[in-house]
Amino acid sequence: MPSPLLADLPPREGCPKRMVFGPCGGVRPDEGCEVAEHRCVFVGEPPVSWPVEPSPAPAPRPGSLLDTARTRPVVLTDLTVVPYDPGSLRRVVGVVGPVSDGLLIGEHANRPDFPPALFAAEVQAAGGRLWTTLACRDRNRVVLEQEVAALAALGVDGVLCVTGDARGPGVRPGATQVFDLDGPRLAALAASAGLAVAVPESPAAPPVDLRPARVAQKQRAGAQVCVLNHVRTPGEVARFAAAARAAGATLPFLAAVAVYTDERSARVLQRFPGLYLDDDVVEQVLAAPDPREAGIAAAVAEARALLEIDGVAGVNLSGLASAGGEDAGAQVKAEVAARIREGHGG
Repeated sequence: MPSPLLADLPPREGCPKRMVFGPCGGVRPDEGCEVAEHRCVFVGEPPVSWPVEPSPAPAPRPGSLLDTARTRPVVLTDLTVVPYDPGSLRRVVGVVGPVSDGLLIGEHANRPDFPPALFAAEVQAAGGRLWTTLACRDRNRVVLEQEVAALAALGVDGVLCVTGDARGPGVRPGATQVFDLDGPRLAALAASAGLAVAVPESPAAPPVDLRPARVAQKQRAGAQVCVLNHVRTPGEVARFAAAARAAGATLPFLAAVAVYTDERSARVLQRFPGLYLDDDVVEQVLAAPDPREAGIAAAVAEARALLEIDGVAGVNLSGLASAGGEDAGAQVKAEVAARIREGHGG
């Protein structure tokens, strides 16, 4: 459990997500808050320092994604399944699991699914290595503590600790948004339970100049790997990784690779705050005679360029991949993952 100091720190006044260690990844290009009609209250302020000394990170579990990343590039693949459908989960894990070093399940306000621990048990039963996203939006501190303990007992590969996107207009308007904790404090909670901890960062979201130092503070909170959000070019990732190193971060990065093969799967990725794609590449894929093959080739090319960057230990295949449904998307991601691994001896 985190110390009372970390649990009881007052949130930044004016932050709708009640964050202490902000800003979140959803800050808009005009520096506006993701939730409210005002400037993000963390813009223009120095990053809040993690107030306690970090504990030494435990050695990765043999065979885990972090263990594998010490010897070769790794592929973490997003799981997109039909909610509350164990059959869909098993089919998708059966397709992408064998060619991925880890599987990442997200936490989307408009696609709720089984509780994290139950979902993790189902993925493990299907033979997958799961990284579970835990978000602070829908769970109070007590429930987060319960899920962390359950995931530790199950022995999941790791957890991605996020503050969480706010619900968009009209998405479950009768449900409250909790935000008892923010992502860094949740990372400390998960690390204290012995879990391998990943944290996100959005290199292209304002305030861009503060985000490299945030990675260093998240590492102090207990993070062992940082999963980056989408940016337009590999050069942006290279500059961000170098800046994070200069700020004191030593953890590895997993860089996001956009996987899309049609209009819907591309546009979904383009609409999220803090997430950016190369629009020229998107239009080339959509205009290609075979958009499916063009999208796969574009994702593989992006992955190979990202894996050349110092500090990038792997890639995260992210997106719906196909408008044809979860099974079709899984086939696309599996093809991308297989080609990446073939090119790097995986």
